[in-house]
Formats: sequence, C-alpha cells, structure tokens
Amino acid sequence: MYTDGIIFDVDGTLWDSTPIVAEAWTQAVLECGIKDRIVTAGELKQLFGKTMSVIAASLFPEASKEVQEIILEKCCVYEEEALEENQQDICYPDVREVIKQLAKTYDLYIVSNCQCGYIEQFLRKTQLEAYIKDIECFGNTGKNKGENIRLLVKRNSLKAPVYIGDTKGDCDASKEAGVPFIFASYGFGNVTEYAAKIGEMKDLLTLFSGQ
Repeated sequence: MYTDGIIFDVDGTLWDSTPIVAEAWTQAVLECGIKDRIVTAGELKQLFGKTMSVIAASLFPEASKEVQEIILEKCCVYEEEALEENQQDICYPDVREVIKQLAKTYDLYIVSNCQCGYIEQFLRKTQLEAYIKDIECFGNTGKNKGENIRLLVKRNSLKAPVYIGDTKGDCDASKEAGVPFIFASYGFGNVTEYAAKIGEMKDLLTLFSGQ
C-alpha cells in the first residue's frame, strides 16, 4: 500500500487508557457533587473517538452545558494526573517497535479528538516523541477529527496519507478528509468499510512492506 504519511488515532489504536481514565473521572465526578455516578471503562470505549463536548453531553445529560464543561475540565485534570502516575504498560502489543520501524521509511502523525496535552502525554509516557512528525487534536483547534486530518495533511503537504483508527467515527472522519482508512480491528469499535484492516499493530509492517 503506497503512502507518504501515516496518521494514527490514539485510544483504541495505540493504547487503551480507559480503565485508568474511568477511575479518575469517577473521582472527579464525585467531587463535582454528582453522587452514585460511576464512569466505566466500557462506557468510555463507546465514547472515545468523539469530541470532548459530545462525551460530556453523553455522560452527564442531566447537567447544563456550563456544568458539563466544569465537570469535564476536572475529569481531564484528574485523568492527566492518573496517567502520569501510571506505571503499567497500556500500549497495545508491538506499538513502540512498529512505530520505530515505520519511522525509518515514513513520516508519522497523530490526530485525535482529545483535549490539549493528551497526545503529548502519550508520546512522553511511551518515549515516542522523536518518531512523530506532527500532531493535531480537538483541544487545539475546536474542530472535528475530519477537519483536523485535513488541516494536518495540508500543513505537511501530504499527497497520499492514510489514517489508522478503530471506530466508525474514525472511518467517517477519514471519509470527510478524503483519506483512505485503515481499520485497527483489535480496538474499541466495529467498522465494515475500510481500505485495509489490521488485526494487530505489526500487520502494518506487512501492509507497507512493498513500498
């Protein structure tokens, strides 16, 4: 498969942070005065990939938009602290090795619907900063994933990029951006339309071996 730039999603594609994030968010929600609301990893797996504002509206529909924003802000603070303290390896198998190998031949990028700082934290925790050329996210631009993919593609003058993700939202964003979608079937979602599918991260080495 030919490409001049490989763009990755994060959650459900490169790592699974949902158990850690769910615990942190539950604590934040409790401190915001919402009792008996336990945020689960399963819920987050269904919601990750959507914009942060959509996630807040889905988790706390009874709250006003202003209150949702306050809750989400605290959730993100607690999430960042929990991920920083975490010592477990939450990457999917072979992620570091495959990224390092791909970076020898291709420019690598990340686009996510996350808050500011999340991608940077992922790269710092995994020690992969040197291998990713550029990043973009909802927290930086306020734009959806499709628009952010287009923005990154234009900024880096890519002619044949691909996007690797694990949800229908990722697939839809790729379509919006006019970029072929590679489905990471080991992740959170179920997708039926894709240019290629991988069952594990190291399948990318075979997919891009002919170039």
